Amino acid sequence: MAVIISTVNMKGGVGKTTLTVNLATCLAQHHRKRVLVVDLDSQISATLSLMPPQDFAKVRRSRQTLAYLIDKVVRPNVRRKFSTPDLVCSQVCGISGLELLPGDIELYDEYLVSKMLHEEAIASDGVDFDRTWACFEIELVHTILDSVRNDYDFIIMDCSPGYNLLTRSAIVASDYYLLPARPEPLSLVGIQLLERRIARLKKERGDEHEGIRKLSLLGIVFILSGSGILGRYYKQVMNRIESDFEPHQVFDNRIPMDVNIAKAVDMFTPAVVATPSSAGSRAFIKLAEECLAKLASDR
Repeated sequence: MAVIISTVNMKGGVGKTTLTVNLATCLAQHHRKRVLVVDLDSQISATLSLMPPQDFAKVRRSRQTLAYLIDKVVRPNVRRKFSTPDLVCSQVCGISGLELLPGDIELYDEYLVSKMLHEEAIASDGVDFDRTWACFEIELVHTILDSVRNDYDFIIMDCSPGYNLLTRSAIVASDYYLLPARPEPLSLVGIQLLERRIARLKKERGDEHEGIRKLSLLGIVFILSGSGILGRYYKQVMNRIESDFEPHQVFDNRIPMDVNIAKAVDMFTPAVVATPSSAGSRAFIKLAEECLAKLASDR
């Protein structure tokens, strides 16, 4: 089965999408792995990093996005035309083995989810709302991925900032989580908040879902570290973060400041495809190698 990885941080703007799409591309392009990128962020940055807006518009008009699959879990009694494999976009960016489950700007209606779970709790004698919600949280992403997990080597999920229902469900469904971090104090706060909440999630959901107990941090990846005077400041912040974790929990390879990474976003293509010889792309290639080595060592 695929190794499932969530890319997550409580803070936005730390490079989650950049890390997700470029790591996935490197694993497919340079290591011949079959990789599925799942866009769980309503900003759809991962989706638009792998396909142009006009292609996404066609997909959304036909309702072949993640929102359709979430609604399928929320309202299981409604007759459906598509399942998860039907919605996967193959060979994105022309790369064999790289596939995408597109996100949507409207992933789910919170009121509809709450109403459904409230009715379910009332219908189940002796089951309170909190337990019904916990079960749904555990099953949501797991149910969506269950039919495709055997088709891939890796499933990498780009989670939204914060700690909403979909992010928690993704974490519960994962084997590992990746923590991208900007070398800034607020990024450190985001890491600390996430670590506390994951520890709490393991404690609260461990009895219902044994897999959450095995969830582990694959590593912290520093994104857009600089040089010169700014680089010295960044180094101080990185040292503070590293002091809170074991050496194996922090990736040796870091992604440097590189304008080509930003330009690639405007081209709706991962940097490692748009500018493969740039400093940022070379760093991602080395990061993918280190990622595979970490996983091999852990297993």
